[in-house]
Amino acid sequence: MTEKTGRTADHAIDPIFLDRWSPRAFTGEAMPQETLLSLFEAARWAPSAANGQPWRFVYGHRGTDAFEAIYQTLDEGNRRWADKAAVLAVIISQTHRKNADGEMRPAYTHAFDTGAAWAYLALQAIHAGYHAHGMGGIDRAKAMDVLDVPESFRVEAAVAIGKIAPKETLPEDLMKREMPSGRKAVEEFVSEGRFSA
Repeated sequence: MTEKTGRTADHAIDPIFLDRWSPRAFTGEAMPQETLLSLFEAARWAPSAANGQPWRFVYGHRGTDAFEAIYQTLDEGNRRWADKAAVLAVIISQTHRKNADGEMRPAYTHAFDTGAAWAYLALQAIHAGYHAHGMGGIDRAKAMDVLDVPESFRVEAAVAIGKIAPKETLPEDLMKREMPSGRKAVEEFVSEGRFSA
């Protein structure tokens, strides 16, 4: 168990996995560029099929036009709290890439690989004293347009990064939800030999 989150693992793991969670309450404190780059450096080293590294990140620091552009692509529910993040980013994956003959082919593991990069980023954020909250609530078509994303790429999600603030800084309905969530037991999603629902 970690004192930070109150979570308990059923099997031995590093505490960083229990410490990582997705808060909504952020201080609005600026994040040094070098610290942000360390998060992207961690994402850089994620595993990927054939070393394709299909992930891309577009970011903006709070108070910049880039931040505001990303903020405006978020769903209304996320805009209620994400304005206090130090950084907003959009996670993008490359859906097609050229083969040895120069032909554009589907990159079947693009989302899988990009998810690994996002996980590395989120864990590095914890290591650096920050939290990263991934958001599926984003207008993907608008983000594609606003961020000039080419057709061979896909917007996967957005992420808010910042220093955690007291939950009392949130609207009351969000404050009630502001706590680390539990997880299914390993036995509920792992089976030996054949699939088990």
